[in-house]
Amino acid sequence: MEKKMANIKINGNEFQVPESLTILEACKRAGIRIPTLCYLEDVARNASCGVCVVEVKGARSLVRSCSSCVHEGMEIATHTPRVRDARKTNIELLLANHPKDCLSCLRNQNCELQTISADLGVKEEQFVRTKKEEALDETSPSIIRDPNKCILCGRCIAVCAEVQTVSAIGLSKRGIKTKISTYMEKGLGNVACINCGQCALVCPTGAIVERDDTDAVFEEIINPDKVVIVQTAPAIRVGIGEAMGMGPGALVTGQMVAGLRSLGFKKVFDTQFTADLTIMEEGHELIKRITKKGALPMITSCSPGWIKFAEHFFPNSLEHLSTCKSPQQMFGVIAKTYYAAKMGIDPRKIVVVSIMPCTAKKYEAKRPEMMSAFEYWKEKTAMVNDDAFYDVDYVLTTRELARMFKESGIRFSDLPLEEFDHPLGESTGAAVIFGATGGVMEAALRTAYEVVTGKTLADINFTAVRGMDGIKEAEVDMNGTKIKVAVAHTLKNARRILEQVEKGESPYAFVEVMTCPGGCIGGGGQPIPTTWEIRKKRAESIYKEDANKQIRKSHENPQIAVLYKDFLKEPLGELSHHLLHTTYEKRGLFVWKTNGETKKKVKDPVHP
Repeated sequence: MEKKMANIKINGNEFQVPESLTILEACKRAGIRIPTLCYLEDVARNASCGVCVVEVKGARSLVRSCSSCVHEGMEIATHTPRVRDARKTNIELLLANHPKDCLSCLRNQNCELQTISADLGVKEEQFVRTKKEEALDETSPSIIRDPNKCILCGRCIAVCAEVQTVSAIGLSKRGIKTKISTYMEKGLGNVACINCGQCALVCPTGAIVERDDTDAVFEEIINPDKVVIVQTAPAIRVGIGEAMGMGPGALVTGQMVAGLRSLGFKKVFDTQFTADLTIMEEGHELIKRITKKGALPMITSCSPGWIKFAEHFFPNSLEHLSTCKSPQQMFGVIAKTYYAAKMGIDPRKIVVVSIMPCTAKKYEAKRPEMMSAFEYWKEKTAMVNDDAFYDVDYVLTTRELARMFKESGIRFSDLPLEEFDHPLGESTGAAVIFGATGGVMEAALRTAYEVVTGKTLADINFTAVRGMDGIKEAEVDMNGTKIKVAVAHTLKNARRILEQVEKGESPYAFVEVMTCPGGCIGGGGQPIPTTWEIRKKRAESIYKEDANKQIRKSHENPQIAVLYKDFLKEPLGELSHHLLHTTYEKRGLFVWKTNGETKKKVKDPVHP
């Protein structure tokens, strides 16, 4: 259907644009940037901040450009004295209640409020503070909220409700007391928050940030009694360069390895090694479920935000989740069992640091069941409970790693290209694509097809499951048996599939779910901003690295073969079951009524 066009004027210049566009979008097409704070493309246009106002001929008052559409004959002025004064006043009102700790804020030099204040030439404070200082919300193991830095833009509420369908946060109270909070102000760690960090990714200030563990990791690195090793997720190699000032999607695998060695890590390993291991376990689990008539569809379990979502909102469907731990957690337990024994290192001295694109990984690492290496050694040695340790000790986001590089004075773009250490640094192209939505599915199909059919794939690129569509479907012929598969990213789309499953209407045998838009490349710990354009560039780099790999199927990783031969013995074997697989908890939500109003209560706190 042909779009109806409108002839408009912007600052006296004539343009023809679709009538469906907002003034903000029309001005962007005309090469004019209008400042915004509450607007979030495709998600939120609350028109609450008032920073995007423009003058429209004939209008009695200034018009908010993010929520007003153009029409035939409209004449827009974007920077008249009246407009500039209004924008500046709105920013000054926000700054009146904003802390003046920019130099020590995690978002310093990457804060939209700070940038717009500078762009608008705000130089003085004309208004007095009207709000009382509030305590930080530090209940979550992944995210910290500072209500004092909140400007009530509503972006976090919108992304949590519209993109993830979780609604862990919302507006409370009224008037000057209005604030963003959790249910009964219990804190993010005690409600049905899934720790995805998308709220932190879209927050324009430092009101929501990742829990920073950089100082603790620096301390571990210099401790002579510790062997500090690091693992890097696939999405880091297409995110860290961006965080260090390079272009979006810059592929910097070699420089990243060199930088981590410069920081002082004893060994630089790759989470992609255990991504290949995950495919071996998960692929065989899928085959077993299909042949033994297990619970189908089987749904991937690599994304901890998705797992938490299922535990809270679909507790009766947990049997459909793969029992495989995520690659991060598989790495931790293999490092503290197989690698520790191979190198003759006391596992209690090994410190495993993960570099992840995901804030939910911080939560995952501290789940009480993620202590399998300790349980393994307790049966073999005289370890007592006082020596208990987690499989993964610290999780740093891409942003945290960038801060460590900058604090250490590492000139990232000048670093040489270096290789990962062996044996836990060898991986395939199948492991690389874990970073993009559809990647786990494609990697699993590359292995499952060849294991089931005994034939070599003519084309290992399953392009039907690639791309940024919310839900993607494909049909795969496994030696005469056709199976339908699906890929979903964002929990809004995952919810649609789970609702099908609960109704018994799902046509799929295998489903991949990733919590964040675009998959891990769009994780809550990635560089800010993360837009759809940037996600696509990161995905392109992920697939480029896959194409350049000599080995592109997980079951052909020679070090994985050695791991099974020397230690695990076989996929889904007894040792694999104890070390690499897990169970889930039915957390759920209880609903009751008080004074006619429906209330929700979380069965179990998020923080273990």
